Amino acid sequence: MNDRGPPRRLYKYRSFSNLTLSMLVNDVVYFADPTTFNDPLDTKPTLETDLGSVELEAILARFIEERTSAEMSAAAKTIRYRGPKTLDHIARHARKAAERLLADIRYNATNPEYEIDDPEQFLLGQYVQEELLRRYDKGVFSLAERVNCPLMWSHYGDQHRGVCLGYSIPTAASQDVYKVRYGGSRLVQASAVAAMLRGDEAAKRRVDEAVLLRKAKPWSYEREWRAIGPRGEQDSPLELEEVVFGMRCAPAVMFGVVQALSKRDRPIKFFEIHERRDSFLLAKRSVDVDELCAFLPRRCRSLDGMFEDLDDLDTPTTECVHEAS
Repeated sequence: MNDRGPPRRLYKYRSFSNLTLSMLVNDVVYFADPTTFNDPLDTKPTLETDLGSVELEAILARFIEERTSAEMSAAAKTIRYRGPKTLDHIARHARKAAERLLADIRYNATNPEYEIDDPEQFLLGQYVQEELLRRYDKGVFSLAERVNCPLMWSHYGDQHRGVCLGYSIPTAASQDVYKVRYGGSRLVQASAVAAMLRGDEAAKRRVDEAVLLRKAKPWSYEREWRAIGPRGEQDSPLELEEVVFGMRCAPAVMFGVVQALSKRDRPIKFFEIHERRDSFLLAKRSVDVDELCAFLPRRCRSLDGMFEDLDDLDTPTTECVHEAS
């Protein structure tokens, strides 16, 4: 799916929270369920039914049998059922599940209320599309090419109060990091799905890209790359290299992050975003960690010591009291 490998560095914009701190100190990332994305069209291609009913039935039967077999195999493993009889039982039930669904579709296609040329092809296409998306059960960890994008800082970096995490991509992880394509068609051809099931790798790449790596053109400012992995929190397959603080990030947050990562085996570089006086562009510069830590943490009561000498000056002497009386 990649025309080229990912850039040397990719960035994750985050608001600062307990989850962000956990990501940093535990070195984990969260692969999100694509159904939770803020764009409902993201990872939701439409199937183009460029095949007839017979071919669509074969695709759907394959999907149903594979899904049913996987679900029943997982259940059998839980209750420790195994052996040839169990496998035969699973295979029979998987075939029957596919046959029942196909029979229901053929029957429903006879409904005279359908005002389309081929109701059976239409219904089969809808079920194939649904089953195709169910096969994509991976999670997505979204990253961006740039650390200095004003819109990304506003939308995902808590209006500059958050952080941006810079990751390098180890060779072993690069094969699971893909560039998002913007615009174009949302269609994925049924013929490509059929070719994918026959083992055609080129067709599989086209289907994978249509499902996981297509977004509407207005999102192109993100310059997004996606790491694909098991859903949920996972040990990071990427290497954290730098933390960039937003323009409004509180010094206490900066200090806390620096201290939290101070004993990490691989040193982290710290930067902060600043404005360029002659334009609306942003740039990053190194954080002076020594200066930051020289003033934090502070103790409010310690300021009292600066005024101890004034106590004697403020206490009226006996002579002054007599004069006042």
